[in-house]
Amino acid sequence: MTAVQKTVDVSVAQMSVQELLHLIDEGTEVLLTDGRKPLARLVPILQPNVPRIAGLHQGAISTSNDFDEPLPEEFWTAGG
Repeated sequence: MTAVQKTVDVSVAQMSVQELLHLIDEGTEVLLTDGRKPLARLVPILQPNVPRIAGLHQGAISTSNDFDEPLPEEFWTAGG
């Protein structure tokens, strides 16, 4: 689904935050501008339709046994 975009020039608009949030809640992207200069884009947060399943990709990620050990001194002094 392609989002509808609405451009709002902040130097002339008198929209309230609630009005902007209402547009976003409906799926509209809002581009905030100062004249022709784009300032920000407000987009809806997409909520996943499918719940996550714990353990679905079991074994896909692993960590070493020393994962939480301090790094060796050479790590901090090497490079430079």
